[in-house]
Amino acid sequence: MPISDEQLAANRANAAKSTGPRTPEGKARSARNSRSHGFTASTFAVVRLEDLNEVAHLRADLTAVYQPVNSQELFALERMALTQQAMLRAARLESGLFTTCLDTALDGAGHPFVPMSPDLVGDGDIEITRAQNRNYALADGFQRMVRQANGWSLFLRYQAQAERHYRRAVEEFDRLKALRAELPNEPILEVQPQEKETAYAPPDEPISTPQPSPEPPANSGTPEDSAVGAHPPESAPDPAEMAIPGGPCQ
Repeated sequence: MPISDEQLAANRANAAKSTGPRTPEGKARSARNSRSHGFTASTFAVVRLEDLNEVAHLRADLTAVYQPVNSQELFALERMALTQQAMLRAARLESGLFTTCLDTALDGAGHPFVPMSPDLVGDGDIEITRAQNRNYALADGFQRMVRQANGWSLFLRYQAQAERHYRRAVEEFDRLKALRAELPNEPILEVQPQEKETAYAPPDEPISTPQPSPEPPANSGTPEDSAVGAHPPESAPDPAEMAIPGGPCQ
């Protein structure tokens, strides 16, 4: 979402107060910026083919050169390390493909299945002849593989993709570097896992049995009032109403 000019100016003013880590300790702490996704170098290596710490070494070298100041810049450097590993893997794959080509064109004794023309072998110079024979066998094996499958075309696509991803990672880091005035550039502390809330937490003190609330005290008065209770006494009847009609008292 776009922000206002005032907010942008405030962000730049706050970012200008800090220029990132300067001391070796601060730079080392910035290099250990931790995020929730994590980064384990050994998970990106091919077993029994590549060094388990190859990506870690690439990442450490990129961090020392570019000096990231926030987690997003460090993430861009990790992408650069992975793409550099992909380019090295493509170079190993290319070497393996050429070795396969040479192995396809040589027999058990190391001689080409299709020997070179006598005019090209040379005039008895063994060193030149061996080198030319191997080059000839390599080309012959390459032609055999190209005719049988499309492995080389797939390899070229993989190589081009690795280089393209590396350029994109570099461009992403340059984009983030240009935003240092707007993004925070302080080293990020280690991310701590959130503690799970317990359903019930026992109290520190023992729980006592609740006691019933006391009843209000009875009204203090005469014994007659106590016998009657809290209800007020009924009013005495009027003597005139109690007179018997036709009695002697008139």
